[in-house]
Amino acid sequence: MGERTGQQQTGYAGRMMPFAELEHLPRQLHHPAVRDLAWALLSPPLLAQAGCPQRHPLKGSAWATDPQHLDHWLAVLDRAPAPLSSWLERLNSRRLGMYYESLWQFALHQAPGVELLAANLAIRNGGRTLGELDILLRDYEGDHHLELAIKLYLGPPSGDGQDPARWLGPGCHDRLGTKLAHLAGHQLTISGQPHSRAALAALGIAEVEARLWLGGYLFYPWPGYAEAPAGAHPAHSRGHWLHRRDWADYLERCPAGRWQPLPRHGWLAPARVEAGSCWTVEQFDRWLQELDQVAPAQLLVRLEEDAHGAWQEAERVFLVADKWPHLPRAG
Repeated sequence: MGERTGQQQTGYAGRMMPFAELEHLPRQLHHPAVRDLAWALLSPPLLAQAGCPQRHPLKGSAWATDPQHLDHWLAVLDRAPAPLSSWLERLNSRRLGMYYESLWQFALHQAPGVELLAANLAIRNGGRTLGELDILLRDYEGDHHLELAIKLYLGPPSGDGQDPARWLGPGCHDRLGTKLAHLAGHQLTISGQPHSRAALAALGIAEVEARLWLGGYLFYPWPGYAEAPAGAHPAHSRGHWLHRRDWADYLERCPAGRWQPLPRHGWLAPARVEAGSCWTVEQFDRWLQELDQVAPAQLLVRLEEDAHGAWQEAERVFLVADKWPHLPRAG
């Protein structure tokens, strides 16, 4: 007898991740940007089946055949993060997606066996820009066009969560189903269009395979229940979301710990907060009392103290306004 469908998906999902043995590593690192870098490289994608082909950007690197070399590289970088800090200083945007792409670009420049040929390559037709190719790289398997995306989606409060169209971004401007359709129907097709040939030829590329890597988190409703979207990776990063009216009930059911909000640029790796920067219960209560009733969704983390006195993320929650997602439009 062959594997059941669920077993087949789990097996395929496992093969997508060349560094499964290093999944614990981000929590062991100290520097925030190095933790984010490690999380980007090591965390599972949101989906095992995305409706379009996926490929881990480091699949063809020497690190993939010897993950301990990647472990060592990240540990050294954690002790001396200046090269990564200097790289990130070039960013002109604080958008989470740009930060995520920049982390990947840094790693691909350093990865043994990988040549990063171009990043954010604009494809034009006359004076009109048709789009950009996020990553063009060469490794022992050939030349590759990769689209990178980092997304956080909140599941439906009730009903069928399997439909990707029902998973909504915290700002209500994006849906998982819409993003997947755009990736498959537009972003991944650009490199195969005639207008891309000259740009690719200038890089010495005759043929290229287009693939996706979609990282992020899925947040499940509380109270309530939603199934994972169809094709979800069995080990995807996750949390909960809840309305303000349910916060007191949720807090009563949580293990002990400290809560505090995460700034947007801290949404990637599990949070680590030094003792002197961890909010007290009183600080968090004051912040929550002052928070506007129709404030945008707030990403909160519950922190637990580790053996060294630092506070490590134990869970994350999106706290949304009671009328979310039906909020009044700004101005």
